[in-house]
Amino acid sequence: MTFKIQNLAWSWLALTMCAGMLGAQPADLVLRNAKLITMESANPQVQALAARSGKIVALGTNQQMQSYIGGSTKVIDLGGRLAIPGLIEGHGHFMGLGSSKMVLNLRDAKNWDQIVATVAAAALEAKPGTWILGRGWHQAKWDPPPSPNVEGFPIHDQLSKVSPRNPVWLTHASGHAGFANAEAMRLAGVDKNTPDPPGGQILKDKNGNPIGLMNEHAQGLVEQALNTYRSHLPAAELEAEARQQVDLAVRECLSKGITTFEDAGSPMAVVDLLKSLANEDKLGLRVWMMLRQPNDVLAPNLKKYYMIGVGNDHLTVRAIKRQIDGALGSRGAWMLAPYADLPADAPNRSGLATEDPNDVRKTAELAINNGFQLCVHAIGDRGNREVLNIYEAVFKEHPDKKDLRWRIEHAQHLDPADIPRFGQLGVIAAMQGIHCTSDAPYVIARLGTKRAEAGAYVWQKLMKSGAVVANGTDTPVEDVDPIASFYASVSRKLKDGSVFFPDQRMSRMEALKSYTMNNAYAAFEENVKGSLKVGKLADVTVLSKDILTIPEDDIPTAKVDYTIVGGKVMYERK
Repeated sequence: MTFKIQNLAWSWLALTMCAGMLGAQPADLVLRNAKLITMESANPQVQALAARSGKIVALGTNQQMQSYIGGSTKVIDLGGRLAIPGLIEGHGHFMGLGSSKMVLNLRDAKNWDQIVATVAAAALEAKPGTWILGRGWHQAKWDPPPSPNVEGFPIHDQLSKVSPRNPVWLTHASGHAGFANAEAMRLAGVDKNTPDPPGGQILKDKNGNPIGLMNEHAQGLVEQALNTYRSHLPAAELEAEARQQVDLAVRECLSKGITTFEDAGSPMAVVDLLKSLANEDKLGLRVWMMLRQPNDVLAPNLKKYYMIGVGNDHLTVRAIKRQIDGALGSRGAWMLAPYADLPADAPNRSGLATEDPNDVRKTAELAINNGFQLCVHAIGDRGNREVLNIYEAVFKEHPDKKDLRWRIEHAQHLDPADIPRFGQLGVIAAMQGIHCTSDAPYVIARLGTKRAEAGAYVWQKLMKSGAVVANGTDTPVEDVDPIASFYASVSRKLKDGSVFFPDQRMSRMEALKSYTMNNAYAAFEENVKGSLKVGKLADVTVLSKDILTIPEDDIPTAKVDYTIVGGKVMYERK
């Protein structure tokens, strides 16, 4: 009897070992000796991971992963470093990020004089007639403010003097305004008699002369002139430029630990380009896109452009983008009450409705009838209320449609009465932690303390309403760096050391969730990414420091050591 039991025991052990050996085919990648935070409650932290054919095949201890190591397996010993689910940029402008690397970078300019000097240097090198482009300036962050100025914005005279033969177009950091010199305005046909276009403002001095600042849809006047110039460039040159933008955006994202980029609105031509690159295995990271085209262009094309996981899960298009107002920095955000820092006789004292709400309502019908998410930019409290009203009305008309996950992009300034509606309606607040600390120095001036405290970047209030809060940077408005936005989310600390309404800070795990699982959920992708789980995509970000435990003010010093997409190391810090 004993002999039979021993034989049965040995047979069971042999079968188990064989099954284990058969199950543990060599992996393409094994990460070992790590602090792997999975974002899965059943197994929140493990030591090692194995990936094969782009997906996670095992999680556990170093010893358990040993059987997955074969002759061709890439093994990385992380030496105890923090590894987290691949970080997801929840709202950015993919081609805009690439483009921002090809124009004058004005983000760090401390005053108007520095910008004029930068343009002057570029004008010396430019052929007459070519456009000088730049991006990133923000008048609220200049010291000293320009003199003379209109509502804090400079007059174009200095800029026009240093670049008389070249049109100059400098996009505001927010992307919601731009500044033109005299030559650019001449080509655009903008003068003192030019009326404001719908949803836009040509800012003028007391004599009615345009100062160069084009707010919201007024930008289109200058951009049309720029597009006319570009229409004469060779097609091959334009295609090479677009591919360079993609390459620069991919490299920048990978260096910052981003494995998926949620693009906040691109035309179909960009989708066509990225689809071809994805199918050629040349995209480098995953892109989830919102289509941004007029309704008459969208309607006949939505079925053609609905796509999930093209190119081995590298491109998904299943959302539509609209924009109902502007930005707070340029006073274009649509507010319920006037801006606190504008005189009583100023035009557009409560901001701008940049698109007709009735037209947005038509887009909502297109979206719900074709299985698309709708994502509407709304920054001001009036803009957010208008969008919530549209969503609520459409949802009531289509009670059979469930789990829609429509989004409001930014949701920065809310009336207290509208905060609970996000949770009640299941509307996702796609916010940007870094905008809070970047904008805070002028939020009080624009809104006053009472309105700011009640509804500015109210992450905790939204989460308590049951809403999902996603995170990102709105790049190239801000650096795409998720570590900076993570720090802003948990600290809300400004450069002067003050904290902007600290009761709304996220915990570190809430902030990490906002950059992983919440962003995945906001894109209907929580079943394939957002956490580390067997069967999910092997997207991993490895950091030099443990941002979950180090002192709060040390968080910005953390670096990205590895960015892994589909089990492949796409970036390694040297």
